[in-house]
Amino acid sequence: MAQAKKGDHVKVHYKGTLEDGSEFDASTNREPIEFTLGDGMLLPGFEQAVEGMDEGETRNIRIPADEGYGPYFQDLVIEFDKGQFPPDLEPRIGEHLELQQEDGTSTVVKILQISGDKVSLDANHPLAGKDLLFEIMLLAVNTCCHDHGHTPEA
Repeated sequence: MAQAKKGDHVKVHYKGTLEDGSEFDASTNREPIEFTLGDGMLLPGFEQAVEGMDEGETRNIRIPADEGYGPYFQDLVIEFDKGQFPPDLEPRIGEHLELQQEDGTSTVVKILQISGDKVSLDANHPLAGKDLLFEIMLLAVNTCCHDHGHTPEA
């Protein structure tokens, strides 16, 4: 049975929950995710947890907020006048909007509060400030050729 190491292409199923037990993401109802360990495509703590796992193994991990999506910054909550919104847009609490910035980049924000003509928007990542709990099942390890210059057998 193969053990996952840096450079391996792996396939995993996962379930992500918060401390209150609410699920924020899972791959179990869709295709498993595939990635190369060490490429930095996923949260570092997630990749580190997969490293050293055996095929078929399930591991439970906790990623602290600072190692996940970072702390929650109150200064990323911004108040706007309703008049700054397009006239055909009626803001609703909980909705997500994409704001275009002057430099051409865009930021996704969540409408937190509407008070009279004022709308409070939150530009923090939805998981900022939260510890993340993951159940990870390693389905497959492909220790392909790139480390040794060999091609895999067909």
